[in-house]
Amino acid sequence: MLKVLLKKQLAEAFKSYFYDAKKNKMRSKGAIIGWFVFFIVIMAGVLCGTFTYLALSLCDPLAQAGMNWLYYLILSGIAIALGAFGSVFNTYAGLYLGKDNDLLLSLPIPARTIITARLMNVYLMGTMYASTVLLPALIVNWAVAGVTAARIVCGLLLFLIVTVIVLLLSCILGWVVAKISLKLKNKSFVTVLLSLLFIGGYYFIYFKANDLIKDIILRASVYGEKVRGAAYGLYLFGRIGEGAWLPALLFAAVTAAGFVLTWLVLSRSFLNIATAGGSTKAARHTEKRTKEKSVFGALLGKEFARFTSNANYMLNCGFGILLIPVAGVLLLFKGDMLCTLIGTMLSGRPGSAAVLLCTMLCALSSMNDMAAPSISLEGKSLWIPQSLPVSPGAVLRAKAMMHLILTEVPLLFAAVCAAVIVPAGPAVKVLVAAVPLIYTAFSALFGTAIGVRMPLLTWTNDLVPIKQSGAVMIALFGGWIVSAALAGLYLLIGYKIGALVYLAVWAVLLAAAAAVTLRWLNRTGSRLFAELG
Repeated sequence: MLKVLLKKQLAEAFKSYFYDAKKNKMRSKGAIIGWFVFFIVIMAGVLCGTFTYLALSLCDPLAQAGMNWLYYLILSGIAIALGAFGSVFNTYAGLYLGKDNDLLLSLPIPARTIITARLMNVYLMGTMYASTVLLPALIVNWAVAGVTAARIVCGLLLFLIVTVIVLLLSCILGWVVAKISLKLKNKSFVTVLLSLLFIGGYYFIYFKANDLIKDIILRASVYGEKVRGAAYGLYLFGRIGEGAWLPALLFAAVTAAGFVLTWLVLSRSFLNIATAGGSTKAARHTEKRTKEKSVFGALLGKEFARFTSNANYMLNCGFGILLIPVAGVLLLFKGDMLCTLIGTMLSGRPGSAAVLLCTMLCALSSMNDMAAPSISLEGKSLWIPQSLPVSPGAVLRAKAMMHLILTEVPLLFAAVCAAVIVPAGPAVKVLVAAVPLIYTAFSALFGTAIGVRMPLLTWTNDLVPIKQSGAVMIALFGGWIVSAALAGLYLLIGYKIGALVYLAVWAVLLAAAAAVTLRWLNRTGSRLFAELG
């Protein structure tokens, strides 16, 4: 039974490799092999390659300085962090709050067998991520610093200790996430916040990596003395890789004790968490006044509710909501320097700074594509808006308006910032702010039109219409093409008529395109929407 449960857990972890959610059917054998080859290339090629380069950069200088233990401490720390983060959400969903908890607990299967299978799955997933760091670290060090029997045995023991630590951290963090999720009414904002923090941390480390490596190499002795003085346990942990038997046995005993303690705690708390249904309060009637909404206001509220309740929708389609105001702030502080640089590089094409700032704002606006998948996200519930006593055109306009509001509000701030810092006359400044706003109105209507023209309603996972639908691809890449055309045509021939006339022409063209698209939505688009199903 344990083997069957473990196989089930692994199949759930790699479900997307076997099952095509877009077509709602199993993949062919060739497609399954292709997906696993792609997975191996990413894990063995990209991740292992990245950490092999890091190991090569650190190993020789630290080994020559007699700081081999610091090398193992750094790489082991990275392996623990990567393994724990890579498997924590799998732990949260797979160990504690699995969707099949009720089914499994109703079967004649001991709870400890379920826990064991899920712990093995968590261990394997964490080990998979940690191995991309530790295996290159061990191989590189053995090749550079030399191989002895003690180093090989203690190195393998270090690998085991690190993977068990990853398991323990994953269980603890997964338990915390599971507890918090049971208390939250809207988990989407927490998911978005954690994802943004991870993305921000990743790019911060990515851009600072070279400086950090150089600093560690140059000041290795200083850091080593600080670690030995303030955190002697970390020094002993790093010495395991050097072949020190006593630290290896000591940490092996500690991690074994930690695993036993985790098992005891988990076996007692598993049933409580697995069968919990979240925090519930007794319903209490409270009389209050509510303001009557218009039909369009109710439809718009429904679109906002869907957007804010879906973390995938917010992260993949609304990332520009955060980036656009950040760009506005950067323009206020660095815009003068940017305009001077553009003016110097393109001195033969006056007005380029104004047009390129417009292009930048339009490109940022294109990162938002909430309207394109909004119709597909109705899915099997499409009959609800179709059966309401409202016109199909009102439903489509509400979807476009949601996109428009969420993008125009931050874009207005960035557009004003661009108009303030651009070195141009008042008329050009107005157009610098106006063109991106008109473009956003067009892109909202165009995304809705493409969505009703190319709906994808048979999905089983909401990521399919959000990331893989043809409407999203056309809306996203189409926006970038329009932005590129705005800049490219000016640099080729548009500078001959000047930025004022050029931007005015684009404003008129985009406004006309938006009006035509709106007319199409109210007529043909409404008819197509009514016929969907």
